[in-house]
Amino acid sequence: MIRFGLRLALASGREAVVRLVVIAAAVALGVGLLLTAIAGINAVQAQNLRYAWLNSGLVGETTGPEAADPSWWVLRDDYFQAQRIGRLDIAATGPDSPVPPGIPRLPGPGEYYVSPALGELLRAQPPSALAERFPGREIGTIGDSALPSPESLLVVVGRTPDELSAMPGVDRVSRIMTTDPSRCDRCVIGIGADGMSLVLWIVAGALIVPVLILIGTATRLAAARREQRFAAMRLVGATPRQVSMISAVESTVAAVAGTVVGIALFFAFRSALATIPFTGERFFASDLSLGPFDVAPVVLGVPLAAAVVARFALRRVRISPLGVTRRVTPRPPRAWRLIPLALGVGELLYFVSRRPSTSNGQLAAYMSGFVMIMIGLVAAGPWLTLVGSRLLAGRARHAAALIAGRRLADNPHGGFRAVSGLTVALFVTSVATGVMTTIMAEQGAPRTGSVMASTLSQSFETKSEAAPSPVRIPAELASIPGVEGVYPVYANPRREPSGPDWLPGLVSCADLARSPELGSCVPGATVAYVWHDLTGLRRASDPPPVWLAAPVDAAGLKELSLLSVVVATDGSVPALERSRTVLEAAFPDANRFPATVADHEGDFRQTLVQWQQLANVVIVASLAIAGCSLAVSVAGGLTERKRPFSMLRLTGVPLGMLRRVVALESAVPLLLVAVLAIGMGLLAAQLFLTSQLDYTLHAPGVAYYVAVAAGLVASLAIIASTLPLLRRITGPETARNE
Repeated sequence: MIRFGLRLALASGREAVVRLVVIAAAVALGVGLLLTAIAGINAVQAQNLRYAWLNSGLVGETTGPEAADPSWWVLRDDYFQAQRIGRLDIAATGPDSPVPPGIPRLPGPGEYYVSPALGELLRAQPPSALAERFPGREIGTIGDSALPSPESLLVVVGRTPDELSAMPGVDRVSRIMTTDPSRCDRCVIGIGADGMSLVLWIVAGALIVPVLILIGTATRLAAARREQRFAAMRLVGATPRQVSMISAVESTVAAVAGTVVGIALFFAFRSALATIPFTGERFFASDLSLGPFDVAPVVLGVPLAAAVVARFALRRVRISPLGVTRRVTPRPPRAWRLIPLALGVGELLYFVSRRPSTSNGQLAAYMSGFVMIMIGLVAAGPWLTLVGSRLLAGRARHAAALIAGRRLADNPHGGFRAVSGLTVALFVTSVATGVMTTIMAEQGAPRTGSVMASTLSQSFETKSEAAPSPVRIPAELASIPGVEGVYPVYANPRREPSGPDWLPGLVSCADLARSPELGSCVPGATVAYVWHDLTGLRRASDPPPVWLAAPVDAAGLKELSLLSVVVATDGSVPALERSRTVLEAAFPDANRFPATVADHEGDFRQTLVQWQQLANVVIVASLAIAGCSLAVSVAGGLTERKRPFSMLRLTGVPLGMLRRVVALESAVPLLLVAVLAIGMGLLAAQLFLTSQLDYTLHAPGVAYYVAVAAGLVASLAIIASTLPLLRRITGPETARNE
């Protein structure tokens, strides 16, 4: 039977070869996408493992043997033109101090190593803008083993033990951390691998159902013709088991070929995929790796799924071959098909006030709910198609609508099958867009171009004895072109959690009067309560604040500890970066480097960009898969029905009417279920946002509706592109040959 099945699959004429190629292409696309999603998850984990050594100062999270001579270790983040730079200041206490990966030895005082990307940036910029922040000279390049990404900006600066031991936030490191900082509670550099993996697993789950629909649609190509052939075999004595074996062989051959091609496609495009900054930075190509336990489920599962689909498609032949030869109308779908949809919504609704505390728990909760809704949409589709077909036939005013309605009512499963992939794609698009639109709206617009992006703040640890004196503020700052004012902010000694003096800083009103955009004092005040950066929680559109008066005179103000130094600039890059360099040179021991509010918010905006990129990948991939499914299904349906169409043409039905019938058969279930899919997608997004982020869904923008309309128009165009087949397959010779 296996040999006979191979012969039927490979040597049964052009139709069999075309069917084999189409199935293999569909499987290859599905396998390639699944492997890409799995490799992306592995790449995030590999990238985060390279962050591990930078967080070796995290207490209780280091592993491995302790060194005899520990190192003083200070990790901080710096910025240059909205790019984040990780800076590690390190000092050895002896010859056995631990050496981080990627460098041959620890740098001595006045020496530093840089990543390749940072080295290129240093050479491309004036020294006063960046290079002068790092004392000494560059002695080498940090190797790939220590870099999360080819674009990582990292520097390891050598210092003396005396310089680092008294710094705020210094750590004493006896061994290098080798476990990834999955939670990142104190991570200066790094991402939450658990959170990103959660998103990627949801991406993979969102792609699985469209891929399975595509594979199932392609596997069922020419199903009616194959049913007739297998029914004839049953009538001449073949057993159900033999027929199932032949069918499984045909489907498995195509699936195996497609799986091999899909694996080859993944490795062919792996280098290009690595350049997509899913986490905000590119991957190394080697990070997109696949282990045996990653490939095995795909290699074994996809051909098995194709065989199961083929076996399920021939269930009528297994029961009785007369079920095919007599063309018995199948039973109409019932309303119980809405139950899986209700279960998916109920599952997400259950977790609105019961969000799991772990990432794995959240993954199981949300992904299972989304997948259940997608399955529910596919299950409910035939019933909705039946309802739509009855409405179409009942209100038909011309023959094409009546024929299309009756044909859909006769086989609503087949009518919906053509658009099932697009239904799932619209659901995924609605979920992704709803979630991203809401997050962007809740977090607010970027602050670039405002006072939040042009005002630098250098903060200090006031509890430390090393808090600097105001006399250390360099006079050079005021002479930098583009600097509009330099303001010392002093620590508020009477700060309480509540009351009029709860703000942390104090500033001279005479100083503040030079920059009205930073706010003003109430009339008659000499000192005011302020935020440490003179901007606080204001939005870019808010007017300058009026700061409350403080009971401190100008003379007493200068006796207090320095809380921060604020530099107001015109927002130009040279003014910002030169000021940043001067401040870092003047206060090298500060617990954090100077930054603007926009710099700090840029880190979160980068996370939003990551999620937006992933959402775009899901949307584009889902629509592409759905388009392929639609084209294969409509073309296959026309081929299977060429005899009845040819008979209609022989009885005088115009070709234009047949085309309208085919268009209505595809458009009615498409539009009906599209409305349901969009509504369910926005509902699922609302439930997810409420549960995970406590947000209320914001209406998507115009771009979403344009994308949905474009997807529907493209689907109708795909349907229209198959209509020219009617002329070729419905001629008189078709009816005669059949």
